[in-house]
Amino acid sequence: MNFWEKVTGSDITKDLKAFELRVKKLPADYQAAWEKINIHLWPHSDFTGRNLMPILDGVLDLFEETAADGQSVQEVLGDDIKGFCLALAGEEGAKSIRDKWREQLNNSIAKKLGK
Repeated sequence: MNFWEKVTGSDITKDLKAFELRVKKLPADYQAAWEKINIHLWPHSDFTGRNLMPILDGVLDLFEETAADGQSVQEVLGDDIKGFCLALAGEEGAKSIRDKWREQLNNSIAKKLGK
């Protein structure tokens, strides 16, 4: 990855397009689970989203392998997709970027007020 790709984020765009092409080859239930995983996982990304690329690639690899084995997405993930995403993000109760910014703002205000 060169500097320009890093600055513009075109490397992430390329990766996401490649992921979507791979997802289209999966059965419909896997595609629906992929959408739910994206919804639950992206709030745990850093500012650029680069920290999620290896995680998303690993999930997609898991989906491709289990779909090839004939397993349903229910057998792979169970009923709790949100819990699966929290486990991928680190731990249950993992902070989103919004939570981190809120904490930084509160700390800054507390410093200014002398508390």
